Amino acid sequence: MARKRWRDRSKIERVEWQNRVMLRTICWFFLVSWSIWPLLGNIRHSGVAYGLSAALMVVQVLQCAVADRHVPSGLDQYLGRGPVPRAEQAAALGLTAAALALIAALIGTQGVEHGLIALPLLFTPMPFGLSYALTAPSPRRFLSQWGAGTLVVLGVFALAGCDLVHLGVSAGILALTGPLCLLCSRCGAWNLAVMWESEHSREVEARLAVAEERLRFGRDLHDVMGRNLAVVALKSELATQLARRGRTEDAVAQMIEVQRIAQESQKEVRAVVRGYREADLGVELAGAQGVLSAAGIECTVTGSPAGLSGEVQSALGWVVREATTNVLRHGDARQCSVRLETGSEGVVLTVENDGVAADAGAGGGSGLAGLRERLHEVGGELEAGVVRAGVFRVVASAPVRERESAR
Repeated sequence: MARKRWRDRSKIERVEWQNRVMLRTICWFFLVSWSIWPLLGNIRHSGVAYGLSAALMVVQVLQCAVADRHVPSGLDQYLGRGPVPRAEQAAALGLTAAALALIAALIGTQGVEHGLIALPLLFTPMPFGLSYALTAPSPRRFLSQWGAGTLVVLGVFALAGCDLVHLGVSAGILALTGPLCLLCSRCGAWNLAVMWESEHSREVEARLAVAEERLRFGRDLHDVMGRNLAVVALKSELATQLARRGRTEDAVAQMIEVQRIAQESQKEVRAVVRGYREADLGVELAGAQGVLSAAGIECTVTGSPAGLSGEVQSALGWVVREATTNVLRHGDARQCSVRLETGSEGVVLTVENDGVAADAGAGGGSGLAGLRERLHEVGGELEAGVVRAGVFRVVASAPVRERESAR
């Protein structure tokens, strides 16, 4: 699947991308600052110390390389997108065990300056722990298993000849690393999961709203057409029976009545569809302000649709609806203004927002083309495009038409 460009990603996709980058780079950052740098400056001048330190650095670099895939896999499992491959988990755990064994050997042989092995020891469990904190059933289960693993590591250190001081320091460091892994990975993943759940809830709510509107339209259409079609069927059957009996004049009268009912039904269906497709400008203005404000975009609405005809209001209402959708879907807007100005020559609707790319709207699109068609029906025009750096403007104009009731 092709990768999306940054501007084509939704806000939650951008947040997830940032979380993944953070989880993948944090291991490399701590490797350099907590392990390699302290080791390079504090190795004892002996062949054994150099050999053990070099082996430890190589193993820890491999830990970070495996974590580049292991930690994102743990995030995918936490978000319910698939389990962590066992090969990755086994490789990460094996490298962690090897690094801890090398640290135990360095402590036992005093390969580094006294006490300066603490930072490499603090880093070593992190590449595995960051992913395991995401795959554990619960934080409590993770901490209990981490504590059991710490006891095993301390037993290995004791067998390697570590004194009580080093054992105590190592116990404190390993006990600190577990909560640190939870803080670095699981807290951010939990926030991300909540955001995705909210996003899915909004999508479900939108689909339910569409389904409810379809049901309403179907119910209205059934109410309009149900009785008329039943009468048409009955009169057609009656006309057939009359024609068979030779009563042609009565049959013709019945078919004329069928024709009249069919024409009335056609008018009623058109009225239902027209009411379904029309958009109320006042409702659309209020809805746009509410939706954009809920999305964290500062939205100001000025002007009133009072006095405009239903056709003009419907056309401009669709402009507001389409423009609001584009603000939410494209770019990263922080502010949006909607202005409705009515004069003697006509009405002008202006929707302006920031946070768009320089080439936004360059190719038009079916949405803008549909709006132009709607405005053309009422004698209006539409202009859309980037007016200055990062600012997109939609201007719809139409002649003023008084309400039919005011004539």
